Amino acid sequence: MFELDLSYSVLLILCLIAACGFEFVNGFHDTANAVATVIYTNSLKPWTAVIYSGICNFVGVLIGGVGVAVGIINLLPVESLVDQNIAHSLSMVMALLLSAIFWNLLTWYFGIPCSSSHTLIGSILGVGIAYSLLPDSREAAVNWGKAQEIGLSLLISPLFGFSMTIILMFLIRNLTKKTSYGDSLFKEPKKNTPPPAVIRGLLILTCGSVSLSHGSNDGQKGVGLVMLILIGIVPTYFALNSKVVPSTLVAPLQRIETVMGSIDPSPLSAPDRVKFEDAHKMNRELIAKLSSIPSVEGIRKEERFIVRKDILLVDRHMKALLEKPELRLSESEKNTIKNEMKEVKKITDYSPQWVIIMIALSLGLGTMIGWKRIVKTIGEKIGKEHLNYAQGASAEIIAASTISISTYLSLPVSTTHVLSSGIAGSMVASKGVKNLQADTVRNILMAWLLTLPVVIVLSGTLFLLFRAIF
Repeated sequence: MFELDLSYSVLLILCLIAACGFEFVNGFHDTANAVATVIYTNSLKPWTAVIYSGICNFVGVLIGGVGVAVGIINLLPVESLVDQNIAHSLSMVMALLLSAIFWNLLTWYFGIPCSSSHTLIGSILGVGIAYSLLPDSREAAVNWGKAQEIGLSLLISPLFGFSMTIILMFLIRNLTKKTSYGDSLFKEPKKNTPPPAVIRGLLILTCGSVSLSHGSNDGQKGVGLVMLILIGIVPTYFALNSKVVPSTLVAPLQRIETVMGSIDPSPLSAPDRVKFEDAHKMNRELIAKLSSIPSVEGIRKEERFIVRKDILLVDRHMKALLEKPELRLSESEKNTIKNEMKEVKKITDYSPQWVIIMIALSLGLGTMIGWKRIVKTIGEKIGKEHLNYAQGASAEIIAASTISISTYLSLPVSTTHVLSSGIAGSMVASKGVKNLQADTVRNILMAWLLTLPVVIVLSGTLFLLFRAIF
């Protein structure tokens, strides 16, 4: 398989199964967030709700694109970590998988709504930081610019969910005061009795929206994880998108070259001048390498990963340099570089369709298993009152909107934290802060605060251990 020894082929298959396992766990860990409202308001029977949510998650992965997946891949500059020793790549992959799956299962077991996004990102950061501690490490092993961007997304989104749900609850209360179903929206659901048809339809719609948006965002994290595995272990086959004709990249590279040729690097600092010269040299080499090549197969196997590495390094160097005030370029010239690099990166920023389908199935099936523990926390333990219709709908509308916007911006976001904070916001909107259960809120906050440092240390330690063994 992929010209690997039998033992490595088996390990690759096991790693892919483990990645599917991570997404499966993600499914039953996070789906509870979407179905809790329809179950606790008696809008849908539990099994009907999880099957419906599973289908929506599956579809969400298929239509979500790969923007978030590429962000996950670019967080860990795999082109810096991968070398000729495949055991080193396996060390990276196994550390990522084991730490991410372990923390997800542990928090699920205790019924704590914990973010799979934080878990995966913490695992990636841990490997990158650990790699930088190795004596032979020469390059940055974490894309800190991307890490900062993702960190802000994960930090702001739950705060946004909390505050916007309070505002939406206020609007719903005031806009429905004089309607026939205004009072019904804020009443505790009657046991085993579904809500009025309009309210029930709204809740089912919001549940589907959260599930669909969850699939489109969280599913991509699984796609990104699988691509990290494939690029790390078999870069010859997955470093470049075989559907892109390499020779078509020459034109955008030449337009970048034209702008680069007009740049005077002398005002830049010494390190930035080196960065510019490296990018300029790699850009010229890419033009020479890709001219007249009709397919990826036409690039020598040992060259494919180098082409990927050069494209990503040109992009990374130029992004950093374009932010420097010393670089004297017009906005039009800066936009030329940015837009043409997007064209060039179509050969690196991709995922095979079979990977997307595999992750979609894993997430969809995981949705239908193990949801009860988290559902109970979401529905009963965040607030001191039973979740009512308005609270459930408000939290899910805000969660679906927040996740969809994040997906559009190619940013990972935590469904768990957005919806949990939305439920908390709805409880505060009803009766103030005293309406929150302190123990549950404390547990969720502790999981939120502990996930990144614990998983960073765990994955980093495992990576160094595996490197020493292998």
